[in-house]
Amino acid sequence: MLLPPRKLIVIAIGVLLAGAPVLLIDYWISGLIIRQSASDIETFSRRSIHLADKRLSATLEALDGLAKRGIDRCNPEQIEALRTASLSVAWVKQMAVLGAAGQPICSDLSLPAGPIRIQASRPVRNSPAVIEVVQIGDHSQRMVRVRRPVGNGTNSLSALLPAEALVAKIGMNDVDTSGYGQLALLDGTIIEEIGTRPNDAESLSAIGANARVSELFGLRVTTSSPQIEEAALISGLREIALTITGIFAVLLLALGLLLYRRHHDDPVAELARALKAGEFVPYYQPTVDISTGRLRGAEVLMRWKKRDGSIVPPALFIPMAESSGLITEMTYSMMRQVIADLGRTCADRPKLSLSFNMTAQHFANENIVGDMRRIFERSPIRFSQIVLELTERQPLENLGKSRRLIASLQELGVRIAIDDVGTGHSGLSYILKLGPDIIKIDKLFVDALGSDSNSSTIVETLVDLAGSMRMDVIAEGVETFEQVIALRERGVRSAQGYVFAPPLPAASFLQLLEAIEPRPQNAESEQPGRGVRRTVSAA
Repeated sequence: MLLPPRKLIVIAIGVLLAGAPVLLIDYWISGLIIRQSASDIETFSRRSIHLADKRLSATLEALDGLAKRGIDRCNPEQIEALRTASLSVAWVKQMAVLGAAGQPICSDLSLPAGPIRIQASRPVRNSPAVIEVVQIGDHSQRMVRVRRPVGNGTNSLSALLPAEALVAKIGMNDVDTSGYGQLALLDGTIIEEIGTRPNDAESLSAIGANARVSELFGLRVTTSSPQIEEAALISGLREIALTITGIFAVLLLALGLLLYRRHHDDPVAELARALKAGEFVPYYQPTVDISTGRLRGAEVLMRWKKRDGSIVPPALFIPMAESSGLITEMTYSMMRQVIADLGRTCADRPKLSLSFNMTAQHFANENIVGDMRRIFERSPIRFSQIVLELTERQPLENLGKSRRLIASLQELGVRIAIDDVGTGHSGLSYILKLGPDIIKIDKLFVDALGSDSNSSTIVETLVDLAGSMRMDVIAEGVETFEQVIALRERGVRSAQGYVFAPPLPAASFLQLLEAIEPRPQNAESEQPGRGVRRTVSAA
């Protein structure tokens, strides 16, 4: 039955009136996006210039300090002075003494691979120093070098910084937007680019509208925001979309309500609920002495065991846990569960070690030392049985502070391991600056043994370095007996991987441990907290 025309008109008017609030919200949100984009771009320019000035000034101050002390040669005492100065400015990758031709003579770390090509240079105001944009070897990544003459001017001191260390991120809360930012010398030599570079000439010509300049170091930050440039186009099209949006307002509103009801759960809130409910449980991947076949310990890995019994792998929830800040409490929850699972077992086997994965967030403040005391001091697990694994894949913002915290943990008896060695941000500088007890060879190099001579050389170099610095070496991701043999031939004693066992729940790991390392007949648990301690200098 057809509706009369009068009712059809009323329905149409009702639909349009229902769509009006949606259109108003759309206008408000679009304006908010434009204002937020402009704010993000302005904040990026201001923060980048401030960050570049602050870090380059601190770097130059460190070089001036070395120059005043007469550091212009390469004897052991002067190389140690370079290392101390490098530790004071965490973003510096290398400090070096340069010869008359600008070639590196020695440095606090190994010399860079390949020649250094200077793309552009500029003097620093009120200083004998110059700032240079350089490329090292065949790498396309740009770096910034601050160079300062010393002594009679024949030699000079230099500091290498990655270009990305001098720019902020675009976007609210470090979330990328469609904006574009560029750090360059005043002559136009690009140092670093952030975001998506516009392709059209009109957008490129708009870059510089929000320019900020560092007069001291001769730098300019320029920006462009496609969101802002497209605002006029959006405004014109909105008149065309007005009628269509009004007609479909009710439909969109109904669909939105349906989607809200289906997807109303907040994933961060779900993680917090699961943490409170004790759904995050430890699994244990054994670490084996490949020279004797004995079990040395295990790496504790987190799994999410949901209420329906399903197991969620860490790749699906760890990134959310880290970005939300829940990862710290989740890690400490794992530690308390490990005490319940293996406390008596560890008391009976004092040489058994347990490794916990840590992130840069754990070392963001001083609380980690006190937290470790509160968790383990009265437990059957000794501090000497605990290993904290710090990955290279996440950079530490303040290496000096992290080194002090690591030294305090080592004084308790806790050992520190550097995980994913060779695949992260800092390479050997983490090993040299943080003073770890263990280095873990990444699966990337283990997989390439026998087929890639470079990987074999890297493994052998890491073993030699560990031996000279009295560190242990553990190979991870070992999947074949051929890899076990190759690692053993190169001096690696400990390994973990699926060739031995996958990550196991507590009951299965205890069965494996009892089969390989039976509990001593006269084993007596020591008093809680009686961990072996040692003193390590933070210098």
